[in-house]
Amino acid sequence: MGGVLEGVRVLDFGRYIAGPYCATLLAEFGAEVIRVEKRDGSEDRFVAPVGEGGEGALFLQVNRNKKCITLDPMKPQGQEVMRRLVATSDVVVANLPPQTLRAMKLDYESLKEIKPDIILTTATAFGGPGPWSDRVGFDGVGQVMSGAVYMTGKGDPPYRAAVNWVDFGTALHCAFGTLAALIERGKSGRGQVVEGALLATALSFTNATLIEQAVISANRVPTGNLGQTAAPADIYRTSDGWVLCQVTGQPLFIRWARLMGEDHWLSDPRFADDIKRGDHGPIVSERMARWCAERTTQQAVDTLGQAMIPAGPVLSPQQALEHPHIRATGFMQDVDYPGLPNPAPTARAAVRLSETPGEIVTRPPTLGEHTDRVLADIGYDADAIAALRRDGTI
Repeated sequence: MGGVLEGVRVLDFGRYIAGPYCATLLAEFGAEVIRVEKRDGSEDRFVAPVGEGGEGALFLQVNRNKKCITLDPMKPQGQEVMRRLVATSDVVVANLPPQTLRAMKLDYESLKEIKPDIILTTATAFGGPGPWSDRVGFDGVGQVMSGAVYMTGKGDPPYRAAVNWVDFGTALHCAFGTLAALIERGKSGRGQVVEGALLATALSFTNATLIEQAVISANRVPTGNLGQTAAPADIYRTSDGWVLCQVTGQPLFIRWARLMGEDHWLSDPRFADDIKRGDHGPIVSERMARWCAERTTQQAVDTLGQAMIPAGPVLSPQQALEHPHIRATGFMQDVDYPGLPNPAPTARAAVRLSETPGEIVTRPPTLGEHTDRVLADIGYDADAIAALRRDGTI
């Protein structure tokens, strides 16, 4: 495939998002990634199905550029296959609970016996050490325990985000950690464990709010879309939709006040800094709401954009797909997959390298698509592969 990680082999035992997307990012920059699935398909393959075979939208997003084999690692023959795979690999990605890693012999001590310089990248729900270390959880658990959900919406009920920002944030941290571990191994020859946790990610993203609470006991409560530490910061109705505007910092506020024709607010002590503007947010937002209501969404975002004030339209998923800027940037790449009625618009890695860019080269694999090829690469002949298939190992 080429790329900065060419020559790095990754075994992906990950499920859902944190592990698989970490491995996808490595694959996008050139690593050979082998996804290992259950014989009848792992459960994350079928979330939000969109294809004839039941493959889901999430699977299509986070498994491009990979090979796929099926394997039952709990069988003795499966353990031998796994040992051979580990012996030829640089990284094992497995966002599984510690007890599951031990049962599958994917824990670091077991892996080191096979390949002393192996890197194990893992992610759990809660991290450790701690009383909840062995518990399982999904993205929403991190959201609710970090303070983020408490501060979202208007409080009754609280709202979690519809997108899995904790999972994807954990994948990003794990990919970063894996790259750091590969650099260290290049210097010292040592492998190590790279450990992410959903709760750790959520706490890091919410950290400023937690710092504010610990230091000054702000005791903030949710206020919907209305910002609390600057203004205007809200979502406003236009004549044909909605627009978000966020003004933080004095230079932006000066530009906004002059655009609104409220120059006298620049000397008003109520609006002297971000915190004071946040404290008087309803006043500032009422002015912005009147301005937006007199304009279409396009007029509002164009005028604000020309004034160098951060703003954007609230888009439906279909509108996001059709937005001219999103289309022009090439952020999304259409990827075909067997059985899909339409290509899947797949987001590329959200970082660009000028000299060695990542790329989506191959579609996500069908179940077990590369089993025979991968096993042949590690020394199994056709008869041995057929025997493994007959006994249910692959």
